[in-house]
Amino acid sequence: MPMRKRITRGARAPYGTLAAAATAALLATLVTPAGARTDPAAPGAGAGAVRESRPVHSYADAVRESVWVDTGLDGDGDGRADRVAVDIVRPREPAATGRKIPVIMDASPYYACCGRGNESQRKTYDADGKPVRFPLYYDNYFVPRGYAFVAVDLAGTNRSDGCDDVGGRSDVRSAKAVVDWLNGRARGYTTRTGTAPARATGWSTGNVGMIGKSWDGTVANGVAATGVEGLKTIVPIGAISSWYDYFHSQGAPLYDANPSWLSDYVNSPEARARCAAVQERVTAATPYSGDWTAAWSERDHVKDAHKVRASVFAVHGQQDLNVRAGQFGKWWDALAAHGVERKVWLSQTGHVDPFDFRRADWVRTLHRWFDHYLLGYDNGIDREPVADIERAPDRWTTDRHWPPRGTATTVLRTAPGAAAGPGVLGRAPAAGSAAAFTDDPALGELDWAARIDTATPEKAGFVTRPLSRDLRIAGSSRVTVTATPTTATAHLSAVLVDLGPATIRDYAAAGEGITTLAHRTCWGASTPGDSACFKETEARTADVRHTVVSRGWADLGTWADPRKGRPLTPGRAYTLTLDLAAADHVVPAGHRLALIVGGTDRDLLDPPSTTPTLTLDLARTRAEVPLVGGAGAFARATTGPAPALSTPPNALRPPGVSAPPAAVIGPRLPGTGAAR
Repeated sequence: MPMRKRITRGARAPYGTLAAAATAALLATLVTPAGARTDPAAPGAGAGAVRESRPVHSYADAVRESVWVDTGLDGDGDGRADRVAVDIVRPREPAATGRKIPVIMDASPYYACCGRGNESQRKTYDADGKPVRFPLYYDNYFVPRGYAFVAVDLAGTNRSDGCDDVGGRSDVRSAKAVVDWLNGRARGYTTRTGTAPARATGWSTGNVGMIGKSWDGTVANGVAATGVEGLKTIVPIGAISSWYDYFHSQGAPLYDANPSWLSDYVNSPEARARCAAVQERVTAATPYSGDWTAAWSERDHVKDAHKVRASVFAVHGQQDLNVRAGQFGKWWDALAAHGVERKVWLSQTGHVDPFDFRRADWVRTLHRWFDHYLLGYDNGIDREPVADIERAPDRWTTDRHWPPRGTATTVLRTAPGAAAGPGVLGRAPAAGSAAAFTDDPALGELDWAARIDTATPEKAGFVTRPLSRDLRIAGSSRVTVTATPTTATAHLSAVLVDLGPATIRDYAAAGEGITTLAHRTCWGASTPGDSACFKETEARTADVRHTVVSRGWADLGTWADPRKGRPLTPGRAYTLTLDLAAADHVVPAGHRLALIVGGTDRDLLDPPSTTPTLTLDLARTRAEVPLVGGAGAFARATTGPAPALSTPPNALRPPGVSAPPAAVIGPRLPGTGAAR
């Protein structure tokens, strides 16, 4: 997603013979620019027993064309149905022999305004308006293997009619209409305003796989939630499942919560001139108050998970504070409840594409995924472990199910501790005790974690003893508090923190966990106007003393109704449950697990209109945490001797000096490819 603005608050210290023949065949398809190299681990380079598509078609001779598809909407009110621009590249050879092919589709608002990928690539066209460059590698890699690649400009963007409406009906219909056109159910034209028809049924099987990062992946979620026939799979990367939760969290406005500017930002210059009324309607329908409206229901795909027919391969960064991991968690749980086939990769990065943090494995896996769901190859990918989890930079584990079998929600309770330190997080309830804190919008989760062992006025912290065994959290947590405010408005934040030294991906730095290198590797075939070679990356790491595992925010005024806030009565106790983002994290033996409750989480949550002090009733404050092994695992991890820990040399800072995540300050305007 684009981000509104970027605020830097200071530096943070926080990849045989048959094989040789196959490799030669792959390299023969590459046009490698000077200074680039071909990765010897490129997918398709090895031969195996399973079926896979091979690069047997000419990319240089591929058909490149543009079509305008009728969406059936008149979003800009000009009296005619909007048409969205669809740029297509497909191998020439199948059509010449009467063979139809499947489609990989990326529907995006970014093709002209901002670009796609780590290098911010935009579409380009020749003098006749014919597409020349398609951003990213999907066309270069998959077209020689017998797929068409289709890049759709959402309504109001680039060469499309209409107005972008930030996740609403126009966004979803822009892409759904193209799926319908590929299956012969919608009208397409060879020009934007003409009447000459364009048809796909002569070359398209109708099998479509949608892919995309951020807004693009969000559109894929939305189209899948319509249940449209022909959409066989989606691959949403760092995608939204509910637009409300992008701008608000249980009534609390997340940083600069206002969707209407996004429409203006991605709309083409000509669309901006005609779409002011649409932007005004979006603003009026999505109030800053955080109250749920019909506009948010229209933009909520989770509620329609029961309609999804497509398989889902989701990718999300656990430290993505642009499109937060709660978006993935709610979507995953809803899909699971309705038996949707699914797979997930969870990384340690922020808002980053897997092509830029695990390139070779990603392209190989995506290739097999599309071969299975679009070509019907029995390559076994549907029988492999469901989840890949990044445990440390470039170190991954797998799980056959996610959350793993044996995961159980475990209630952890809060109790007072020593007067000069934090409270206790454990299984025993506390009777008749309280903890108080005063909202300080100048501080946030990293400040709270850095000061956990000191009784400071801006937070209430609770910690376990040092663990004697590893303790794994897998899934979505909830924190219930009973709080008495001193003012009529109050916001709450709850975070789970791993207290202990670690080396992590530096999601707080530019790149959000990656560093972009100068050399390139090539993934498919190139033409002079569309290179298949992209800059490589490597993990950017940081040594830290604590790691935020999961977080959640809420307006205490939504205590009675999560969809509508109301003024609080000072001195009255209110009980509220905060939903925390989905996570998979192992708290190592020797570390401590902490629950911290505070007010405004700086640069992530807008502050309330007052500065409340809140008193927590510890007997009625608890965390419900999905632990692998459940309560028994917690009991075992909190008894027995804990191992001594060694501290990474760069993990220590002077007490109280904890810089906030520079690249975490959400939402901000695009500054790098990783931010979109």
